[in-house]
Amino acid sequence: MKIAIISDIHGNYEALKSVLNAIDAIQVDRIYCLGDVVGYYSQVNECCEALQEREIPCLFGNHDWYLAGGGFCPRSKSVNDCLAYQRKVILPKNLQWVKNFQIQFQWDDVSMVHGGWADPIDEYLEISEAYFERVEGKYFFSGHTHLQSLHHWKNKTYCNPGSVGQPRDNDPRSAFAIFDGEQISLHRVEYDMEKVFFLMDRAGFNDYYYGGLKTGARNLCRLPENQ
Repeated sequence: MKIAIISDIHGNYEALKSVLNAIDAIQVDRIYCLGDVVGYYSQVNECCEALQEREIPCLFGNHDWYLAGGGFCPRSKSVNDCLAYQRKVILPKNLQWVKNFQIQFQWDDVSMVHGGWADPIDEYLEISEAYFERVEGKYFFSGHTHLQSLHHWKNKTYCNPGSVGQPRDNDPRSAFAIFDGEQISLHRVEYDMEKVFFLMDRAGFNDYYYGGLKTGARNLCRLPENQ
């Protein structure tokens, strides 16, 4: 069975559309989402509905957890600003759908979480062979950091598919991964980020909240001056 793994969409429907189109061209049997469907960008309902329409199973990311539980991020005012907006616009049926996300996907020797295996929702994983020696399984997938990566050791393989909606590895293209049961491949695809900028402006957010998309910056930042 060939599957696609996506993560960290963050309300960026323009990016999600491009990724799903690319996955359709590859022809997979199933798509799994490692969490953070919500947060940051303005098209939260469109993202929720696109995933529901395809019956894509989703894990809880920390942003999903904040929104579903009425909580907040202890680290970031900007995250909380975006959550406040999304709480106003998300449709009740979509919020209820988010509340039913799972904590972990696991079958055979495959394990998937959003953060890490010590804290499935909010662990910023420090990738090492020693870490995974303590975890049962052979193939491991998680998101959260927005940094696409693939690591092979003697008996373990770890993959972060990267972020669909907010890459942070200095490559602004949306990221995803494909897994055929043995081999994992990493993929990138461009999308219409100018529409994201327009919609964020219309929602009342300045470019600090979306400028980092232009370069795949590690942190939120304004658009480059030569933009």
